[in-house]
Amino acid sequence: MDLSFNLEEKAEFIDNFLENYLKKQDPKTLYDAARHLPMAGGKRLRPFILMSSCNAVGGDEKKVMPLAVAIELIHNFTLIHDDIMDKSKLRRNLPTVHIKFGESTAIIAGDLLFTKAFGALNDIDIDSNAKKHITNGMVNCIEEICKGQQLDLEFEKRKIVKETEYIEMIRKKTAVLFMFAAEGGAIIGGGTKEEIKALQSYGNYLGLAFQIWDDYLDISSDEGTLGKDIGNDIRNGKKTLIAVHSLNNASGKNKKILDEKFGNIKATEKDVKTVFNIFKELDSVEYARNTALNYCSMAKQAIEIIKNSKEKQILIELADYSISREN
Repeated sequence: MDLSFNLEEKAEFIDNFLENYLKKQDPKTLYDAARHLPMAGGKRLRPFILMSSCNAVGGDEKKVMPLAVAIELIHNFTLIHDDIMDKSKLRRNLPTVHIKFGESTAIIAGDLLFTKAFGALNDIDIDSNAKKHITNGMVNCIEEICKGQQLDLEFEKRKIVKETEYIEMIRKKTAVLFMFAAEGGAIIGGGTKEEIKALQSYGNYLGLAFQIWDDYLDISSDEGTLGKDIGNDIRNGKKTLIAVHSLNNASGKNKKILDEKFGNIKATEKDVKTVFNIFKELDSVEYARNTALNYCSMAKQAIEIIKNSKEKQILIELADYSISREN
């Protein structure tokens, strides 16, 4: 089965719906800023998970499109604000919103996407109880994302972070939106309680694998492949799993170097390379890779109870894709 073709086909379908919810209005600058990331493309993974989960339980994917739009808008809202906090200059090989339009407009553009997301929820055509469950799920999901983002910021100021703390942080910051997408698809698709629970677990493990792999890419890819600032996590002292593992296992000279260069916003390319070499020397890069592979396996195991179908196979292939992609 050609997953890349399915991703491209669904992304085009999603783009058409996004366009309807993000039509150009005045002030032009605000709407240009709000549209900058959502309309610049992207893999649309979270809406794709939503649609595939709906199909996997025998539902009609067209019914999930308002939620697909809402989830994609929330995702892009978080990216705009993340880039401001991380002082990132590139996203999807484009200038970040705050670089192109200014920080103040970027903040407002993120708020607009947030508002549009809840507007899209009103268009979901399901019974009132299920709709209430979906709306509450969105609220809880966003609250968890905020908690995760704050933990991420606080961890940058700490020398040592436990691996269990890191996993909980990325569960909140990243995995909950994957989990909500899979759960929402199963609910709207009319899945059983067992199927909904299985897809929830799938989304959670997939999100963990995806984030750990994303962290791995950030310090091991070239800037052109990744489409965002290489080494940004090292300069910001970002506690990725690779960094957490190294900081907890470094000693002697390596520990001294990490204390001096990791989290130094003025670190040179040479400094970044030195830190990365320590990460490799301590097998932290390989450790993160293996952890991502393990969560990928757990994601696939979680949906064993789902009836075999091409839609289920797509979810399995998506899990494998999450730990093999290059951007």
